[in-house]
Amino acid sequence: MSQTVLLVDDDAAVREALAQTLELAEITAITASSFVAAKDRISAGFDGVILSDIRMPGRDGFHLLDYARAQDPDLPVILLTGEGDIPMAVAAMAQGAFGFLEKPCAPAELLAVLERALKTRALVLENRRLRELVKTGDAAARMIFGTSEMAQGVRRRVRLVAQAEGAVLVNGAPGTGISKVAEVVHLSSLRSKSPFVKRAARGLTPGDLDTALAEATGGSLFIDEIALLEPQVQLTLSGAMDENTPARLIAGNTRDLSAEMTAGRFNADLYYRLEALSLRLPSLAERPEDIPVMFRRYVDQAAEQAGLRAPEVTPAVIAGLMARDWPGNARALMSVAMRFVMGLPDEIAPDPGLGLADQMAQVEQSLVEAALRRAGGQASAAAEALRLPRKTFYDKCARYGIKPEDFRS
Repeated sequence: MSQTVLLVDDDAAVREALAQTLELAEITAITASSFVAAKDRISAGFDGVILSDIRMPGRDGFHLLDYARAQDPDLPVILLTGEGDIPMAVAAMAQGAFGFLEKPCAPAELLAVLERALKTRALVLENRRLRELVKTGDAAARMIFGTSEMAQGVRRRVRLVAQAEGAVLVNGAPGTGISKVAEVVHLSSLRSKSPFVKRAARGLTPGDLDTALAEATGGSLFIDEIALLEPQVQLTLSGAMDENTPARLIAGNTRDLSAEMTAGRFNADLYYRLEALSLRLPSLAERPEDIPVMFRRYVDQAAEQAGLRAPEVTPAVIAGLMARDWPGNARALMSVAMRFVMGLPDEIAPDPGLGLADQMAQVEQSLVEAALRRAGGQASAAAEALRLPRKTFYDKCARYGIKPEDFRS
């Protein structure tokens, strides 16, 4: 969520005091002394909110409000006045102001209004982005959550693999979303308008396979846990691929398929066909920075499905989530989100005795360890990935008793 406020006030002393209040709350203040100075900052793409005085020489706050709503009716504008004029407040709200505050206003009151406005703005822009993704058909961006480099890498790989025509192997630990990613590959391909058929490998017979391939004609056949196919079915499937089957095979796998082949339990010809186009899905332990993003998305989805209002995801909740190991990966996180929305008991929050600083320290420690894990214990690379000066990174390692050499492979 953006933490940016366009602050417009012709009084330099007031402007400076308000900017200092925002900066102390870790909100970026872009200051302007007039509508003319602020005008170029106001656009439909502005990801922050506007806080403006009403009475200013020349173009006043009402003019700024009208201009902002013309650029983007959903851009929150909070107006300030020193007059205590109730009719003016009513007029401002009627014209679409997000809020109205009397100067001088208490910092707590100001920050509360700005926090609501920033959350509203973030939600509006995210919904617009998702609607645009639906229009452009980018299933990878729409359905694979996360902002980490690993998440972005999965999305890039999915798009590349989708454009090829060969069989695809989707590898990952249980709960990483293998079935979902397989569907994204299908939706991102030229076969997206044709059927996407799913079958479990366990218990599948040659006859079942023939039926599934026929149902998936022109589209994709996803076989989950491909390593569990019976030897005869593996042979049948390999033969069908030799005959240029009209359906594309997408295989899901949570096992070491190479070891299965070496042990003689998996058909070598089928293995090499699948290995040519493969995707590996990282576990949550490898990308903990995606946990808050994914959890909030799952909470929103669960609330929509249940017809409930999504509860607030507080820093304490995030800290509790970050402190977990998540062996069940995304599937387990999704289940916790559903229980959270339904108000069912779950040990999400950390030790209630921990203050906010300690909770956030848990989050920070998890991110440092994850960066080191990805960098193979190379502290400089981990610091760069987190965009931290090396000294700061080493200080954090020392604070949490983290030894980079413990993460070297």
